[in-house]
Amino acid sequence: MTNALSVVETASSERLAKAKEIASNPGEYQVCEGCESIVGLTTAVCPNCHSYRFDRSSARVVDQALLLGSREKRSVTAEDLA
Repeated sequence: MTNALSVVETASSERLAKAKEIASNPGEYQVCEGCESIVGLTTAVCPNCHSYRFDRSSARVVDQALLLGSREKRSVTAEDLA
C-alpha cells in the first residue's frame, strides 16, 4: 500500500511541477477548446481529441495549468491506450 501511495504522490508532484512550468511560460502553450488539454503553441491539431481550435491567451493557459496541476489526471491519451 505504501508503494501505491508513493506513486500517487510522485505523480501529483510531477503534475504540479509541470503546471508551474507552464504557468511561468504561458506564451509557449495554448489550451484546446475541445478537451481543455494544454498543448504546445505550434500544435495545429490536438493529439487527444483532434480539435483544431485553441485559446492562446496567457490568462487562460495559466488558469488551466493551475487547475490541472491541482487535481489528479482524468483524461485518457493515445499514449495510455498504446
